[in-house]
Amino acid sequence: MKGKSLAWVLSAALAGITLSGAVQAEEKFVTIGTGGQTGVYYVAGQSICRFVNRGTSEHGIKCNAPASGGGVANVNGLRSGEFNFGIMQSDHQFKALNGVAPFEAEGAMDDIRALFSLQSEVFTLLARRDAKIASLDDLKGKRVNVGNPGSGQRDTLDEIMRVKGWDKSVFALSAELKPAEQASALGDNNIDAMTYFVGHPNGAIQEATTTTDAVLVPVSGAEIDQLLAEKSYYTKAEIPGGLYKGNDAPTTSIGGKAVLSTTAQADPEVVYQLVKSVFDNLERFKRLHPAFADLKETDMIKAGLTAPLHDGAVRYYKERGWM
Repeated sequence: MKGKSLAWVLSAALAGITLSGAVQAEEKFVTIGTGGQTGVYYVAGQSICRFVNRGTSEHGIKCNAPASGGGVANVNGLRSGEFNFGIMQSDHQFKALNGVAPFEAEGAMDDIRALFSLQSEVFTLLARRDAKIASLDDLKGKRVNVGNPGSGQRDTLDEIMRVKGWDKSVFALSAELKPAEQASALGDNNIDAMTYFVGHPNGAIQEATTTTDAVLVPVSGAEIDQLLAEKSYYTKAEIPGGLYKGNDAPTTSIGGKAVLSTTAQADPEVVYQLVKSVFDNLERFKRLHPAFADLKETDMIKAGLTAPLHDGAVRYYKERGWM
């Protein structure tokens, strides 16, 4: 009897191990490319994974969202397979789909797909007050952080410089700092101005305006109007007044939407479960960052989607009666 009991225990234990192994084999791991840790992309990716991972026991999907170089880097990460999903500006999604700069060398990414859009984003120019920068033209001869290669701020600034007829030689210094490094560089007087394409309010801008006497600079003028006329993926935008110390008035600029993207090869079931996990918990999601506060389902499935929707997302939206 004792021998039989022991055999039964061992058999049950082995069965448990086999079952556990089967469950593990069914688990799917997905990675979302985000941005710098001080930016909204990083919070967005972490927040999406938070809700996906709550349902892992049901759907078997595990999600992580590491910091990355930003929108352009996330497009490249989707191409290479480093990322399953990536957050990017709506203009980067458009440029990747059509194979235009900065993606002309790689060619059109016909298989890029949209899931939904997130917060509005604004090209943001912040300068030390003592640098006396009141407009774009005042950047000439100044020390400017143009942004790290692969970032949205760098790509957008390149477009602004093109319509202005500038190259980096117009600046006394063209720094390539990552978002997390900008505020301290501004405070230490290592740069005169920093750029960022980001949702507001933003931690790096808050840090910079709290530790330094810094002002938001309007991004406007005839050349900017020309850029808006040429590039439909940009829109007029405004940073509300009062978000940051010493900046009580609204600041005009250009902007777009942040978009969660993937490729046509992504598993439709995984896409469906990810989309479901966000929209089934949207009110909670909106509380995880002030930039998410005004998100609306009707906008998220249409605004800023410059690539076709993935089939897995369409399935969920049809179930909800939104399409």
